[in-house]
Amino acid sequence: MREIIGVVLSGFRPLRCLASIAMVAALGCHAQTSVPAGGAQAIQVGVKLTPEMARRVEVMIRSKAQVSPEYTILIGEPTQGEVPGYDQIMVTFTENGSTSKPLPFLLSTDGKTLAQFNKFDLSQDPKDKVSAVGRPARGGAENAPVLIVGFDDLECPYCAQMNAEIFPAIQNRYKDQVRMVYRDFPLVDIHPWAMHAAVDANCLGATSTAGYWNFIDYVHAHADQIVGSDPAAGTDPTSGADQAERFKQALAKADATLDKLALDEGARQKVNPAELASCVQKQDDSKVKASEQLAEGDPLHLGSAPILFINGEEVIGVVPIETIYRIIDGALIAAGQTPPPPPPPVNPLPATPVASPAPVASPATPVASPAPVAAKPGS
Repeated sequence: MREIIGVVLSGFRPLRCLASIAMVAALGCHAQTSVPAGGAQAIQVGVKLTPEMARRVEVMIRSKAQVSPEYTILIGEPTQGEVPGYDQIMVTFTENGSTSKPLPFLLSTDGKTLAQFNKFDLSQDPKDKVSAVGRPARGGAENAPVLIVGFDDLECPYCAQMNAEIFPAIQNRYKDQVRMVYRDFPLVDIHPWAMHAAVDANCLGATSTAGYWNFIDYVHAHADQIVGSDPAAGTDPTSGADQAERFKQALAKADATLDKLALDEGARQKVNPAELASCVQKQDDSKVKASEQLAEGDPLHLGSAPILFINGEEVIGVVPIETIYRIIDGALIAAGQTPPPPPPPVNPLPATPVASPAPVASPATPVASPAPVAAKPGS
């Protein structure tokens, strides 16, 4: 019960004492508690609960969901429920003039049991949860059985690690069975040139898929070189006038470097130089911000990068490649396809004739092969 109420209230103010939200991905009752028989009211559709019964419901909700006393709880009249023996009541929470959306509860017709019942829509294919339309892609065709959509920040070191290790391993094993795309999610509060990099990448991607991925690979592999060696480049620009000026100069240098990389790669891919230069100069970030809004809005509510959606299944951060393989294999099986055989295990070290203090253990599982070193755009 606590988790579900937290989902509703988090939209207008989080509960102070609420534990982290972890919704159960199943259909059923999330909490059920009996009301003592003495004084229980027989529940009737359209008949308002007695003050004593309404208080029992309110106290139970506050107790089980740890709702702060600052919230006012309003309980509606019972309506016809979908579960035999139970009617439905709608409960709203108000604090400082802000009111939550109504939250349904079930109340047994004998007034002895309060329950919370939640339905989840299974009619939509999870693969369609995040759109990949119009995005440059790697791997299989548009009808590939597995679609991986990654939310990427070009200044994020963990995104760079995923780009260098996880994605190449996926491509090597699954070939055309998997199609991979990136959506923009620059965390501009902590990565000052990530937005500029995303815009430049999209300028390339509008006319050259190969150019887009070459730019992505190079920037991820050389992010520490984009700004240069100035130790003030990544520090807080509010800590002093001199520091702020150095930060500004470093950011301008980063933007200029990114623009040159994009233009050089465009020349290499023989895209229209005037159109590309105009796009780079204009720095229209509307598409990037639209991708940010998709990430942050309902139903995704993302707040970090990298995050993958593998046929709709969310994977947060850089996880072991074996975990990724397991999820992709499951998605392939669900699509009626046979996963490729697992990579061979790493061979143990050969025995040596010379005694050693202790044997060196070999990895128990294969390690993802890193991507080849990215060529500098335009070279």
